[in-house]
Order: sequence, then C-alpha cells, then structure tokens
Amino acid sequence: MLSEEQIKEIFLKADAFLEGHFLLSSGLHSPYYLQCAKVLQYPDYAELLCRELARRIREFGVEFDLVIAPAIGGIIVSYETARHLKVRGIFAERVNGELTLRRGFEIKPGERAVVVEDVVTTGKSTKETIEVVKAHGGKVVAVGSLVDRSGGKVDFGVPFASLWRLEVPVYSPESCPICKEGKLPLVKPGSRNIPVR
Repeated sequence: MLSEEQIKEIFLKADAFLEGHFLLSSGLHSPYYLQCAKVLQYPDYAELLCRELARRIREFGVEFDLVIAPAIGGIIVSYETARHLKVRGIFAERVNGELTLRRGFEIKPGERAVVVEDVVTTGKSTKETIEVVKAHGGKVVAVGSLVDRSGGKVDFGVPFASLWRLEVPVYSPESCPICKEGKLPLVKPGSRNIPVR
C-alpha cells in the first residue's frame, strides 16, 4: 500500500509537480500543475501507481467488465489499471470537442465500467467519460484517479478512489492574481485544445 507521501515523492522525483502560471483543462488558472505524463513515462512508476489504484478500486467490492479513460492523459492509466484488474482497457477521445469511442472500441449494453483519469480537478473530463459509457448502455460502477486536485470535493455518484488528494488553488481567468501581477506567462501544459489568451 502506497501512502500519499510516497506518491508525492514519485511526482517530485519525476519533476512532475510544477510551479508557475498554468491554464488547466477546465479553463481555470493555477499556480501549480501536476504533469502525470512525466511520471507515466517511467513504466516502473506507471505499474506501481496503477497497481495501487486497482487495489483501491477492488476494495469497493464492485464487479466490473472494463476500464475506460478520456484521452490523452488517461490512456496509460486505463491500460495499466485494466491490466491489474484483469479486464480490457479502452479510452474515449475528442472529435469536434466531444468525447466519443473510436478505433473499434465498444461498450455493450449492461457492461460495468470503471472510469479512470490521471488528474481530476473539476471532474469535467471524467463526467464526460461517464456520459459516453451511459450513451452506449453501460453502467459506471466506480471512478479512480492518480491525483484528486479537488481536495475531495468532486462527486461522481459512484465510489471514487484517488491515490493523492490535495487542494490546489484555482482561479477563473477574470480573478486570477497571477494574471493581475503580470509577471508570469500563462502556460497550457494539458492535452485539451484550449486557446491561451
């Protein structure tokens, strides 16, 4: 079992806990960014973290048939968590701004899905992925993420496991003190196509 301190140490070793002025996928600004891709580039870290996430999901005692994640950030998390849960792992990707299944992936009516993510902030991508599962007749039985930036505030209506829960300040673009200070440029390190103003 990994502690939050051990998980934080992994992120620090991978230089994945960044400080600056960041545009998040949610459209909000933050002085901190967790770049999970920098952690997941190391197979040993990916295996370790996703094995722990799978263990926590199993503790819910729910039955599941597949793991699904939103692309791009969740692809490795979906694959590696599914490997430990011994089910298939798929991902949804954006087409014209909407998450959808492509590449021949399918969810059969009645299939039970676990939705996983690298980082949850507002839960927007996770909720969109939940809707993809429902639209195909599947049922979401649990959600998991490597990091919960909401501090536990997001509710998905199903059991939610995260390895590292922290509350990181976020600001609307209009109220961002970093923008008002004007010293640091706004950087968009995430995968969603949001223009930087």
